[in-house]
Amino acid sequence: MSEPAALFEEGAPQPGSRARHALLKRLADVVSLPGSRINSFERAVTGDLLVEILRLAAPRERLRVATRLAPLSELPNSLTRMLLRDMPDIAAPLIESCGSLTDADLVACARDAGPDHRLMIANRRALSEVVTETLLSFGEAHVTEAVLRNTTARLSQTATESIVSQSRRAPAFCGLLLRRPELRPSGAYVMFWWCGAEDRRTILQRFAVSREVLQEVTEDIFAMAAEDNWSDPVARKALQFIERRQRNRAAIAKSPYDSLEQAVAVAESEGLKPAVASEIAYLAGIKPLTGAKIMGDVGGEPLAILCKATGMTRADLQSLWRSMRRPEAGADGTVNPDWDRVQVTFEMLAVDRAQTVLRYWNWSLSSALTPALLRAIRDGEDEAIDEYSAPERAAMMALAENFGR
Repeated sequence: MSEPAALFEEGAPQPGSRARHALLKRLADVVSLPGSRINSFERAVTGDLLVEILRLAAPRERLRVATRLAPLSELPNSLTRMLLRDMPDIAAPLIESCGSLTDADLVACARDAGPDHRLMIANRRALSEVVTETLLSFGEAHVTEAVLRNTTARLSQTATESIVSQSRRAPAFCGLLLRRPELRPSGAYVMFWWCGAEDRRTILQRFAVSREVLQEVTEDIFAMAAEDNWSDPVARKALQFIERRQRNRAAIAKSPYDSLEQAVAVAESEGLKPAVASEIAYLAGIKPLTGAKIMGDVGGEPLAILCKATGMTRADLQSLWRSMRRPEAGADGTVNPDWDRVQVTFEMLAVDRAQTVLRYWNWSLSSALTPALLRAIRDGEDEAIDEYSAPERAAMMALAENFGR
């Protein structure tokens, strides 16, 4: 006796239900017939009849039918829809092993059923972008984690950005997302702010890319833009991202300090006050909010990126570290682990790659990234800041929070 047939033989039928039990088995047999024996219309009609009987059937009988139909390559739509929305144990045979389910079937199940159904779908092989995007739209952490662990599932860029945003409140997502091929530099650089030390190192090793090719192909365009007096804001913004120079020459001309290094030296001797912190940001060619995030970061690696990108030395990095009154040694006299990690970060990055990271951070504050990533940045800065606040107001609030204590 085959396994599917055995499902209908287990246990004695309840009194008065022998006919129904036999009918369910026969109708399931008909639906299971190959295409050479039954056409699609006959299969659909049989499926509709089977649905009507299953509505009043016991859970054990519905499970038997679901298990019997799971291996089929063609299923009546009405029957599929009903069984996928049934109790998780009954829907499981179809969700887990039925190869004939379409994206439409899975999306409808994810929307109309519950978290247990969505978790089973998340573990299914070869999920398409439209299915994973539907699963992630519910914001259920255990479902999102299952999708991330499913190496055969594909993520859309919208879904990836959604997970980046969720990862701020679910740190376990960071390492899983970094293993995904769909993650792009823009998302990784945003996620950097709340990642742990190992994940930050991975981001810098994998995503801190060079802009050498861009610089080569646009070399002559800088002269064109200069002849036009940099009148095109779109071209100016893109070229600012590509160019080799990081420091802001115009800011240096207006600054009370002779150089970025002098501003850092003043910060070391007098403490990193808001005015000096803002000036360091302007001289480094970044916005005050970007500078506030860098200098207020708990891990400290962004300081190394700032110093390397602007051509400062390890001594300047040490001065900036000291200006924030951060420890260089532990109580036992050994090197403080944060300071040690920051120094390693400084040494591992090339100037051009550090500039790419720094400019992505700065660029994001000019609405260059997607809404989901911008929300993640704002959430990481200060949840109290209004979504439509100007960067200057956000910078003022961030500086007051980080340095006004």
